[in-house]
Amino acid sequence: MEVLSKEPVPGSNAFLAASALFSTVIAGPTDLNRRATTISNAKTPPVSVKGNAFFTSKGRFYIRGVDYQPGGASAAADPIADTSGCERDVAKFKELGINTIRVYTVDNSADHDACMKTLADAGIYLALDVNTPYYSLNRLDEPSIQRSYNEVYLQSVFATVDAFAKYDNTLLFYSANEVINNHNTTFAAPYVKAVTRDIRAYIKARGYRSIPVGYSAADVEENRYEMAQYMNCGSDDVRSDFYAFNDYSWCDPSSYTISGWDKKVVQYKDYGLPLFLSEYGCNTNTRKFAEVAALYGSQMTPVYSGGLVYEYSQEDSNYGLVEISGDTVTERDDFTALKSALSNTSPPSGDGGYKSSGSASQCPAASDKWAVTTTDLPTMPSKAEQYLKEGAGAGPGNKGTTGSQNAGTPSTGFSSGGSSNSTGSGSTKKSAAVSVKLSGLTFAAGLMAVSAILL
Repeated sequence: MEVLSKEPVPGSNAFLAASALFSTVIAGPTDLNRRATTISNAKTPPVSVKGNAFFTSKGRFYIRGVDYQPGGASAAADPIADTSGCERDVAKFKELGINTIRVYTVDNSADHDACMKTLADAGIYLALDVNTPYYSLNRLDEPSIQRSYNEVYLQSVFATVDAFAKYDNTLLFYSANEVINNHNTTFAAPYVKAVTRDIRAYIKARGYRSIPVGYSAADVEENRYEMAQYMNCGSDDVRSDFYAFNDYSWCDPSSYTISGWDKKVVQYKDYGLPLFLSEYGCNTNTRKFAEVAALYGSQMTPVYSGGLVYEYSQEDSNYGLVEISGDTVTERDDFTALKSALSNTSPPSGDGGYKSSGSASQCPAASDKWAVTTTDLPTMPSKAEQYLKEGAGAGPGNKGTTGSQNAGTPSTGFSSGGSSNSTGSGSTKKSAAVSVKLSGLTFAAGLMAVSAILL
């Protein structure tokens, strides 16, 4: 969920192709040293993308998880840096029978070794958002988002990648979360796609394994599919590795057809990226989690790769599976219901009928609900290009209240090429305004309110 509201709103299978900027980057001694620091565990082999699905050395991988941010958005605490809290909660994760947690914000200056090992020992992966409330895109309006896409922001994002790339149980990175939440905010799409491109470029340039990178979309019917198409269109170096969205349409008692999940399967049946639910679990009525059987059933596995239930700890939005008080964890009825649903639904066998092709989508046409009118993307801010060769350096962490949204030097234009202004490929446009047609904006201002990243 996003910082603005704690209440929920009810990619490519090929690894990154080298652009002209990166064509001279080879595996030198620093790359070999970096790979040598990889922290592996036989219980969590690395996950990669093949066609429209995730795979490990053990076969197809389905996300069976929960969203995890004790304290909620207001605290913005890093649960992966809390060793005792991690040990406390992993015991409950094991009891639930999950294999993945999503964390919305971390401190990229902290040590995460202990918790990541505890998770790996339990066979649990991490799906991680790379943004924080103060280091994020500002979707207030087009000038604001253009201003917030700067080298200070990308330094923090890349530092988070540096901090977690060494763990084999880092499943994926979310480049952004719910930035587009209605038809008036689709102007932000090129910046979300640019950040996704930049993270993938950074991972490749720094010699890391190909950790999947993609976007988590809001539960907004009017442009959710257009965003899916957009994140998967174009050349391989600008396509995402996966697409995820939040879905609260199954409210018990419901069914595969009553919820409309059957229609979404049909809509996405030819989609070329792994697709999963980054949040699910409507709490309008008593939650029985009957959707678990459908999500991992034969009707959905050709298209979906699982999902994450919102959320582990009880916060203001009343979605918690447990209550946390110090070292004490008290299971709520929802914990028991989810545990039962998962235990009664075995992981699918075989490849689940996945599509091996992983083809690109057509970019969506501009319309009243989709404002993007070009396939060009913002060029990477020129001062951020050094990070690709030299690394991002120490992360800023979660301290302070200044952040990146009004710092640094933003991108100066759009290009049809890769991340860099200096590749010489594509045409660069000096004004970002050419990329969209704007509708009237009604979104409220405020640094915390516009970060569009967290719970």
